[in-house]
Amino acid sequence: MQKMPEQCPLCKSDILVTRFYCPRCDTAVEGHFQPYAGPFADLTEEQINFILTFVRCEGRFNRMEEELNLSYPTLRNRLYDIIRALGYEPGKDDEPSLSPEDRRRILDDLERGKITPLQAQQLLQGLEVESKKG
Repeated sequence: MQKMPEQCPLCKSDILVTRFYCPRCDTAVEGHFQPYAGPFADLTEEQINFILTFVRCEGRFNRMEEELNLSYPTLRNRLYDIIRALGYEPGKDDEPSLSPEDRRRILDDLERGKITPLQAQQLLQGLEVESKKG
């Protein structure tokens, strides 16, 4: 079965579906229906295949490297291209890094003995520390 075209082959305008047919029960429904494009509608076939491989390999790039014979940086770049095609920016949702003032305060607290080296490391990594010394 062929994939439904996304646009009119002549004028390139959006398609309007007017009939559905079920071959199993021989039912036809007529009307005006907007086809559901879904979040992946704008992805290329190559990008869709990449996502399918990503899922099949459980998101493990080392398995994808073997299966697709591509390097880690190439795989990462292709994933980033897909993320951008979906309207997101890779890394944008990451936790904001510490400001220079916050880093300086943590290092000053460490120097004064208010926190332990382990606590300072955790704070610098953005982890929560249960209790501070002093």
